[in-house]
Amino acid sequence: MSENPLHLAVALDGAGWHPAAWRDPNATPEALFTPGYWTALVQAAERGLLDFATIEDALGLQSDDHLSRTDRRTDRVRGRLDAELIAAFTAPLTSRIGLVPTVTTTHTEPFHIASALATLDHNSLGRAGWRVQTSVRTDEAAHFGRRALPEIRREALGTPEVDAAVADLFEEAADAVEVVRRLWDSWEDGTEIRDAATNRFLDRDKLHHVDFSGRFFSVRGPSIVPRPPQGQPLVVALAHARAAYELAARSADVVFTTPRNAAEVPGIVAEVRAAEQAVGRTGAPLRVLADLVVSVDDDGQEAQDRVRRLDELAEQPLRSDAAVVAGSATELADLVQEWRAASPELDGFRLRPAVLPTDLDAIADGLVPELQRRGAFRSAYDTDSLRERFGLPRPASRYATNEEVAR
Repeated sequence: MSENPLHLAVALDGAGWHPAAWRDPNATPEALFTPGYWTALVQAAERGLLDFATIEDALGLQSDDHLSRTDRRTDRVRGRLDAELIAAFTAPLTSRIGLVPTVTTTHTEPFHIASALATLDHNSLGRAGWRVQTSVRTDEAAHFGRRALPEIRREALGTPEVDAAVADLFEEAADAVEVVRRLWDSWEDGTEIRDAATNRFLDRDKLHHVDFSGRFFSVRGPSIVPRPPQGQPLVVALAHARAAYELAARSADVVFTTPRNAAEVPGIVAEVRAAEQAVGRTGAPLRVLADLVVSVDDDGQEAQDRVRRLDELAEQPLRSDAAVVAGSATELADLVQEWRAASPELDGFRLRPAVLPTDLDAIADGLVPELQRRGAFRSAYDTDSLRERFGLPRPASRYATNEEVAR
C-alpha cells in the first residue's frame, strides 16, 4: 500500500442517483422506506471496506427543476427517511464503516445537531460524521416560518443579489459548525467520574459553557451529551466553487469536489488549497475526494446499456454536477488511478451509485477487489475511528488546560 492510502466512500440516496433508478428491474422501490433496505446498503458498503457512507437528506421533497422550491413530478422518487435516524439504527448492525448523515444548517439549531451527532458517535463507537448542507429553498423555509429566503433561479446565479444571499447561508453554516464543535468540546475527557463512594457523578470543573455569540446564533451550552468518542466527529462538505471551498476550509475535515475529468483535478485541488490559505486554516489540510456517479458491471457494455435504458425511461440523459462513469470494474479502477496520478493530493473518491443496490454491490464485489489486486486499496479495516482512518488525531477539548491535556 502507498503512504497516501486511497479513500473510497459511497453516497446513498433513495433508489440511486439516476432519477429513473427506482424503475430498474433490480431496484426495490417498495422497500425504500424500510430499515432493512438501508441496513443492507450500509452493510454492503462495509463489505467493500469503504471508509464511510454519506446519507442524503433535506428539509423538503426532492426537486429536479428548481433550486428554490419543489417540483410537482410524480415519476421520480420523492420522500426520505431521516438521515440521522438511518445512521442511528444502522450503527449497531455494522462495526467499522463510518456513518455520515446530511444535516442542513439553515433551519436546524446547532445544539440539536451537536446532541444528535455526539449520540451517533457514542452509538457507533467512534464512526460518526456530519455532511454539512445549506438550503436556499423557499418551500423549506416555509416549513418553519422563522425566516424568508429569496427565490433563487438558475438563471440568476452569479448576480450580486444571489451571491449575497448564498454568502449569508455559508456564513451561517460556518457559525453553526463552530457552535457544534464547541459543544462537542464542552465536556472535557474525564468529566464523568461516576464515583458512588464520594457521591460525585461529574467533575463540574470539566463542564464548560461555550458562550458563543454571533450574527446568527447565541448559544451558552454546555452540551447535554458527554464528549463524543472521537472528540470531534468527522465533518465533510460538498463544494463546487470558491465560496463553498472557503466554507469547507473554515469548517470541514473532508471536502467533496466535482472534477469532470483527470485534467481538471490539479486545478480543483489548487483552488481548495488557495481557499485554505485565504481563510487562514490551521492544522491538518482538507482531505480532498472527487465525486463520481457510477454505473458498474462485470461487462462494461451492460453498465452503459443500463444507463441508456434508464435515460429512455426518464426521457432525458442522466445529468449531474459530478462526472458520470459507466463501465466495468476494471475501467473504473483505471479511472481512479488515472485521476489520482493527476494530483497526489487527491485523497480518494465518493461514489454515487446510479442504481441501488446493483451498483453498490458492483463497487463492493468488483471495483474493490480489482483495486486490491493492484495493491491500491486496503484488504481490511486497519483503524477503529473514522478520524483515524483519515490520519486525523483525536483532538483535546479546547477548554482543557495544558496540564489536563498532558495527563
